[in-house]
Amino acid sequence: MSAGSVRIGDRFRDPLVRVDRFADDVLVRCPACDGCAVVLGNLGGPEHAPKTGSGALGVRRRLRCGACGSSKDEFTSVSLTGGPVDPFFRLPLWLQADCRGHVLWAYNVRHLDLLESYVAARLRERRAVPGSMSMLARLPKWLKSAKNRDEVLRAVNRMRASLPRS
Repeated sequence: MSAGSVRIGDRFRDPLVRVDRFADDVLVRCPACDGCAVVLGNLGGPEHAPKTGSGALGVRRRLRCGACGSSKDEFTSVSLTGGPVDPFFRLPLWLQADCRGHVLWAYNVRHLDLLESYVAARLRERRAVPGSMSMLARLPKWLKSAKNRDEVLRAVNRMRASLPRS
């Protein structure tokens, strides 16, 4: 979905996804050149990981920068998801913008698209699923507030404009 294709007033139905669903490819700031790099998810499961006394260290992840060619493979476990850093290498996310005294962030374009669709909608429908809260249900109030809609959508557009042209 492009920035110009979101129409305020659309109905939105929560797809009931968790934020970790977007962690398969995470756009980050390259530690070598400060350009846009990507952390690629699960490149090999625990069966390929080095063993410790308590078991496998996690899964293999790859940091790759298209700007400078930097690359790094590492076995990592997931740290806490959420916030403007990637959950594996703990690098700053590429897609982040100041908004209403907070930081709006997204792991990748799919995550940004979902946030944009949700914020732009005047009618937001939640489906009740016992024992589960989706990523959208957990969003902070300032982000959900209709009075902040225009400013949040401007922040989304700034983040989208920061994406490298491919």
